[in-house]
Amino acid sequence: MNMKQVREMAKKAGAKIVNMKKADAIRTIQLAEGNFDCFGRADGHCDQINCCFREDCLALEMAAGK
Repeated sequence: MNMKQVREMAKKAGAKIVNMKKADAIRTIQLAEGNFDCFGRADGHCDQINCCFREDCLALEMAAGK
């Protein structure tokens, strides 16, 4: 997911993400949607199967070698 898509999602969720890094912006969106702000913190396991950020989150974890 690119930043343009993240910005669009933030707008739909009513989340303010100006000058945020991608991970922080996604966590802000997660909170605005009433979810846990867990993006990039899954530690290799994620039980949030309906999260639209799940694939990117787990890929980020794999890239970081976790």
